[in-house]
Amino acid sequence: MSDPTPQNPAPEPDAYPPVPPAPAAAQPAAGAYPPPAQGAYPPAAYGAPASTPAPSYGAAPAYGAAPAYGTAAGYGYGAQTKTNTLAIVSLIASIAAFVIVPFVGSIVGVITGHMSLNQLKTSGEQGRGMALAGTIVGWVGLGLALLGIIAAIAFFGFFFAVYQETGGTY
Repeated sequence: MSDPTPQNPAPEPDAYPPVPPAPAAAQPAAGAYPPPAQGAYPPAAYGAPASTPAPSYGAAPAYGAAPAYGTAAGYGYGAQTKTNTLAIVSLIASIAAFVIVPFVGSIVGVITGHMSLNQLKTSGEQGRGMALAGTIVGWVGLGLALLGIIAAIAFFGFFFAVYQETGGTY
């Protein structure tokens, strides 16, 4: 906005050059589809936001109102890829080996982990990380179980040897 003071006089109405007329609408080329008639668009999909007039400058949009500029219709998210069931079983069984069933859970985790890794090579499923984790945790559980068995045998062997040397008295 200009300041109409003597230092900054307002410009005269004829000071600006005239605006050239808009070009005539171009005719479509032969064989091209004509543009759709005004109002010939299909109605909005169920649940799509209704079109609202654009807010004027300085006016705040209404609470919860969708943007007034043209946006594409939302089609939602694509379908998620299925996770391999054996990978889930492998991970759960391997973790259960440390909590509930020490030796059996590790064996189930290792076997189902290898089976799921084999299936994941050919199918487009997800779950490779779970299958690897279940297999690795299962092998670690088996190793710890075998170390525990060896330690138990050595422990009882030591006490049996001490029992033999002392003649059954402590």
